[in-house]
Amino acid sequence: MKLAQIEKGQMFLMVETTAYFEAYRYVLDGLQEQQEADLPFQRYIVECDTDVQPPAYLRRNDIYNLSSVADPDYKASVQAFHSLKADAWPRMEELGLDESQMKAFQLAVTKELAIIQGPPGTGKTYVGLKIAQALLNNQGLWRTPLVGNSPMLVVCYTNHALDQFLEGIHKFLPTGIVRVGGRSNSEVLKRFNLRELITSHEFRRTLPAHLRTAFNEIYKQLCQEEREIQTQSVKLECSLKGVLRETFLQRFILAIHWDSLHLPLTQDGFETWGKKSSLIMEWLGLGTTAFLQRETENANGAAEEAMEEEEEDLIEIAEEADLIQAERFIEDDIHPRGGRDDKKREFMEENVREVEELMLAMNLDKAEIKAENSEEGWEIQQGQKKKMKSKIRKELGKSSAMTDEEEENVFDIWTLSLPDRWRLYRLWVARYRVELRTRALESEQAYQNAVDRLADVKRHQQLCLLKEATVIGMTTTGAAKFRKTLQEVRPCLVIVEEAAEVLEAHTITTLSQACQHLILIGDHQQLRPSATVYELAKNFNLEMSMFERLVKMGLPYVRLNYQHRMRPDIARLLTPHIYSELENHPSVLDYDNIKGLNTNLFFVEHNCQEEMIKDGKSHQNQHEAKFVVRLCRYLLLQDYKPEQITILTTYTGQLHCLRREMPAPLFSGVKVHVVDKYQGEENDIVLLSLVRSNMQGKVGFLNIPNRVCVALSRAKKGLYCIGNSTMLSQVKLWSNIFHTLREKDQVGKALTLCCQNHPTRQVKASCADDFKQAPEGGCTQPCAFRLDCGHVCSRVCHPYDPEHKEYKCGKKCQKILCDQGHRCTLVCHKACPKKCQVKVEKIIPQCQHKQMVPCHQDPETFKCQEPCQKTLQCGHPCDSSCGEACTYECKVKITLELRCGHNQQDACYYKTQGKDPECRAPCEHRLICGHACRGTCGKCYQGRFHYPCLHQCERLLICSHKCREPCTRDCPPCKKPCENCCIHSECKKPCGQPCAPCIEPCAWECPHQRCGKLCYEPCDRQPCTQPCDKTLDCGHPCIGLCGDKCPSKCRICDKDEVTEIFFGNEDDPEAHFIQLEDCRHIIEYTAMDIYMGMDDNQQANEGEQVAIKLKECPRCRTPIRKNLRYGSHINRSLAEIEMVKEKINGNQKDIEKHKRALQKQWNDNLHMSETHLQEYMDIQHRLKMRYHTANDLWVLENKMDFLLRVEKLLKIEREEMSVLQGNKFRKTVQEFVRWLVGFQSKFTEQQVFDLQRELRRLTLLVEFNAQCNVASKRGQSNKIQSEVQTMEKVLEKLGQFTEQDEERVKEIMKELNKKVPLTGLGISDEERKMIVSAVKMPPGHWHKCPNGHVYLIADCGGAMESRSCPDCDATIGGANHRLASGNHVATEMDGAQHPAWSEVNNLLNFGQLDL
Repeated sequence: MKLAQIEKGQMFLMVETTAYFEAYRYVLDGLQEQQEADLPFQRYIVECDTDVQPPAYLRRNDIYNLSSVADPDYKASVQAFHSLKADAWPRMEELGLDESQMKAFQLAVTKELAIIQGPPGTGKTYVGLKIAQALLNNQGLWRTPLVGNSPMLVVCYTNHALDQFLEGIHKFLPTGIVRVGGRSNSEVLKRFNLRELITSHEFRRTLPAHLRTAFNEIYKQLCQEEREIQTQSVKLECSLKGVLRETFLQRFILAIHWDSLHLPLTQDGFETWGKKSSLIMEWLGLGTTAFLQRETENANGAAEEAMEEEEEDLIEIAEEADLIQAERFIEDDIHPRGGRDDKKREFMEENVREVEELMLAMNLDKAEIKAENSEEGWEIQQGQKKKMKSKIRKELGKSSAMTDEEEENVFDIWTLSLPDRWRLYRLWVARYRVELRTRALESEQAYQNAVDRLADVKRHQQLCLLKEATVIGMTTTGAAKFRKTLQEVRPCLVIVEEAAEVLEAHTITTLSQACQHLILIGDHQQLRPSATVYELAKNFNLEMSMFERLVKMGLPYVRLNYQHRMRPDIARLLTPHIYSELENHPSVLDYDNIKGLNTNLFFVEHNCQEEMIKDGKSHQNQHEAKFVVRLCRYLLLQDYKPEQITILTTYTGQLHCLRREMPAPLFSGVKVHVVDKYQGEENDIVLLSLVRSNMQGKVGFLNIPNRVCVALSRAKKGLYCIGNSTMLSQVKLWSNIFHTLREKDQVGKALTLCCQNHPTRQVKASCADDFKQAPEGGCTQPCAFRLDCGHVCSRVCHPYDPEHKEYKCGKKCQKILCDQGHRCTLVCHKACPKKCQVKVEKIIPQCQHKQMVPCHQDPETFKCQEPCQKTLQCGHPCDSSCGEACTYECKVKITLELRCGHNQQDACYYKTQGKDPECRAPCEHRLICGHACRGTCGKCYQGRFHYPCLHQCERLLICSHKCREPCTRDCPPCKKPCENCCIHSECKKPCGQPCAPCIEPCAWECPHQRCGKLCYEPCDRQPCTQPCDKTLDCGHPCIGLCGDKCPSKCRICDKDEVTEIFFGNEDDPEAHFIQLEDCRHIIEYTAMDIYMGMDDNQQANEGEQVAIKLKECPRCRTPIRKNLRYGSHINRSLAEIEMVKEKINGNQKDIEKHKRALQKQWNDNLHMSETHLQEYMDIQHRLKMRYHTANDLWVLENKMDFLLRVEKLLKIEREEMSVLQGNKFRKTVQEFVRWLVGFQSKFTEQQVFDLQRELRRLTLLVEFNAQCNVASKRGQSNKIQSEVQTMEKVLEKLGQFTEQDEERVKEIMKELNKKVPLTGLGISDEERKMIVSAVKMPPGHWHKCPNGHVYLIADCGGAMESRSCPDCDATIGGANHRLASGNHVATEMDGAQHPAWSEVNNLLNFGQLDL
């Protein structure tokens, strides 16, 4: 099932494995494919034969040369020898090995199955590398054409151990290593990673041509599909990273709510958001002013938020699942461009950042929220930023959202409470995310196909590479995953590190049939494999590794006996209690003692009780957690680095208890782990919390020697444990350990803290509070160190920073800065200011006020802070300070009489500056739709553009949804997601678009009959009336009918609900019921059958008109869309509804034709859209949208038409109007365009009327201004002064330009034309027409001299000779069809734009541009 298709609120049952499945998946596959005959070493693994033979290759030739692994002093003397002869081997001193290591080395080289046990710190890896080096330097024995040119396979349980082992191999094998898996953290091994090698140019050149070609073609397709998915996934990711900008949610917001959002709430007469604020942020209460005010009111609350903030400042502790994934996960490496991967990732990150910047009004991932000043001058501070982020994160994490029904009942979204606003916001985001997921899924199948094909090509490439390798390194999971490839590579030599931690099944799947030599290295007395199912571990020994089983079956093995990690005191805890023999290497005898403590090993006893958490599956002990954390802090104060300390605990529940006590600033770098995840690791100091302490004496898995072994063997220099020794002593192992500890007084109720500076002062620490007696890691005596500045250190005794080089003196500085004897006001460690900042009283010369001025500052340069005493021109007092310029804008509120005639309270400066504020008086004009306008006088531009009517339509659409558009005469198609679906599929179009009919066979059948029609056709069978013979989960018979879905209610269990009387027959014991799938109501079937057939019978019998709509549930009125029994009724209704939809939307062919015509019109006029290119491009964007109705295209056509007409007006303005008039006109045009393309423009009758009237006003304004400009150039302005004043009054009056105004303007224009003819010829227009008609010349023959005197050129109309103008003696005419300088075509005579002879003499000479 596709995630994007899951309906909101749908319930699912999640089945989850308790195991981390990825770690087992490939192993289980491998076991299924394993053939008995293919398993090597069956003699030992299955039959447990203890007589282990040499490797098969060694029986042919056993001559070894170990000079490469010999001690440097003996390299020259070590000669080749027969390895199968024990007395021929070099001495252990020559090879640099101790006795046990020598035995292990010999066993590994000479036996085909070698088992080496390495207790903690004994150098398992060191010996393993010696063995690997010996084998690799003698490759001629096992890597021959006869045996097969097979590589060595190194397998480890974890990625960390694999990296360590391969890094060791790299020191003596610089090439030939292949590291499989992408979870390596080693820089050394980076170039040996399979992914890196397979994408290198050197390797790709060696590949067969068909593999290179296939790879490139598939990869290209993969990238293309990936880009499609990533585009949507980046947006999906961003949608939860913060608050989305409202523009991205517009299509998912009801029109009435979108309009409401853009009507900002006002307070005290002023808008509460400014231009810089985000509308959605203000609406959600996250705007600067609103948030700060709310935070001030709630200053004493928000304890929960404070907890969340603290959570951010705690140290990071990896979850157990994350550790498992990091250690064992294998990447698929589908994307092959290793070198380009980082660039691609950087590009993606940059792309994500850009999308975030574009989409998010608030980004939670940003480290900082930019400080934003409000109008009152407030600024969000760091703490408030955190609270804001916390608030947003909390709200986005909630799952509750408004329902569609709740949404439709909201009129003004600004009146909603803050919680309801967030619920509505989450509904919008949910719709947006569903659309994004749907788009992404369209590319998913093609992507998956490409991935599968690419993986197949890559397998062939990997095989080519691995066959040429010398050493292949994998984790056990990786070996299982690549098992098919390994079977073809056929490694004959396998080394398994950490073999005792690996389930036997994992080891088995690692081995291929070609394996001739297997070396297992591990320690079965440390951690065993972990089985997820306890019953399998208990009953079938599943937790026993192959390593442990073979040891216990008596196969020969060697245990390493010299440990190189723990100081002897710590090692004593393991011997003889866990290991019978374990000797200390000399290197561990010289460790320094732990500073600040009187012992290097101690067990702190207590009897504080544990707590059970996680449904009893884990435990925590707060006493231990607090003690261990305080001890860790104490050790850090002894000048130990955080990286030198590890805190271990035996339960994951204790991890989180520890984390709550460890703020990141103090403990960053300290490692905190559970014991099970720390095997193979070590540190200088280990603090161990054992957790268990209860009245029942239950120690849990603390009685398992393996875990105890790991816990006690991680520390090199210092080990400090805390636990309930009384309870643990019941376990024999622990009893023996405590006996050993008591021998040296290393167990007790309190740990002794010793001051390094005052050794005689000691503190007995038995609980966390005791560490307060050593607040800085020393004692409570004053430090008394004299600093270089002369002050004494103010801290108590501290062992860290003994020279006080990092100490910053916080006492008051005593240095004198000036002649007045003023001392520095800063703290001592800060640099003293160059000039004295102490404030002293001085008289300011300009105003004679006394002010506190910095000592160094001349009072003449100081700005006096006394309130200004001056009175402004308006009569109000100045609100600036004395030293600053007087207030330019007086903000005292007075009653203003606006030009529109309304009075309102506003700032005084509007009166003095001669401009009006926006009028807030209600418009209340009666709109064409009949409703009163809800805008204000200012927002409606004093009546020129009325605010859109927001009156809710509420009419029921053909689809049974309510109309969501505000105030519309003809309801547009429904934009909700279509709810029509059948048993085969569901429609993904918007509800108002016609649905494609389902042509799958109808699925309605029962044992008695079946339908033979297609799914969308009315069924050709009758509903079955036989009772259903099924039994419900409760054990009672079903109350439904044959062939229908069984109702979820039972006649017995749900008696009251089932027998509730509605139609009348419900309480009949034989009654049967239908459950409607859309609303889940249960209806008695006979009554429901009659109800569903009512309209059909009415039409058939009476011929009456019946409303076209879906039948509804008789109980709740929910439309019935999904029901096989009534499929015929539903399909008939849907067919009628589809016909209505097509009529509303318009004929699809006509729409496509209209769309192409508009696209052509858009292309043809693109060159004209210079001024409003962005608005014009938006029309192109909307034309490319997937679905359009005839009305949508009509709106776009109108917008384009209006924009083009505006461009023509602006062209005339540039050519014919003065600069001053032009600037004023362009501002008016900008208002028009803003309204035309704004969010509120839906081209209702009212809006079209308003736009047409305003465009008519602008057109006449252009003509009027052009005529005034002509009059001005001719010096005739005085002649038309009265007409100009009248015209300006009419054209620039407030309110709408009426038809009466237009008639009046036209009359005045006629008068203007008489007084100042536009021709400029000194004659009337009638006289001009008579002259042009009498001459009978085509356009383009009339010209004018530089001074504007008109003359005629006959013949072709081109100038061929020059003359002097009879009026002014200027040169007229020209030569070679070129006019003399300053001469032009006299457009005012006949309208021609070009001379008659020219090639560009086009249509412009034969018709004016129609506006």
